Amino acid sequence: MMAGSSPENEPVIAVIYHSGYGHTQRMAQAVAAGAGAGLIAIDPDGNLPEGGWEMLAAADAIILGSPTYMGSVSWQFKKFADASSKAWYSGAWKDKLFAGFTNSAALNGDKLSTLNYLFTLAMQHGGIWISQGLMPSNSKAAQRNDANYLGSYSGAIAQSPVDAGAGEMAAGDLETARSLGERVADVASRFRR
Repeated sequence: MMAGSSPENEPVIAVIYHSGYGHTQRMAQAVAAGAGAGLIAIDPDGNLPEGGWEMLAAADAIILGSPTYMGSVSWQFKKFADASSKAWYSGAWKDKLFAGFTNSAALNGDKLSTLNYLFTLAMQHGGIWISQGLMPSNSKAAQRNDANYLGSYSGAIAQSPVDAGAGEMAAGDLETARSLGERVADVASRFRR
């Protein structure tokens, strides 16, 4: 079975993302693992691979991911978002489920602004947003590698120091991403009943 395909009773989920340095790609892989989803990588020129648009059209749920650059999505992701106006015009993605994730170098880094952009894009398409659904790790005993340590409710967020490679991402951030994927798969399954 190809990635993102499923038996007739299982939802089809697509994770579409842009990653500049590999951190957002690792998040996308964790989200996809949790959701049993197919991955669609936006290339450095802002284009989708062959079959990408068709995969999005067939999906019951679309999970959006972009690094946070200058307080919003990358220009490559924005190019994809603008190109999705063809699907918007025909209402092709209306009532699909959506969720989102992002990464930036700073602990805050205006990641909420990026999640709000992803949410707004989903709302423009008439979609239904799925939140993180995971309580934050916010006690004194909490550790940086705990799930949802950064405390997001809107979607999965991660923080990667500017001088840290993608292989050095916090395990808790990747677990938060995986958990988001699981939640989307669970909600999508309930919608298919």
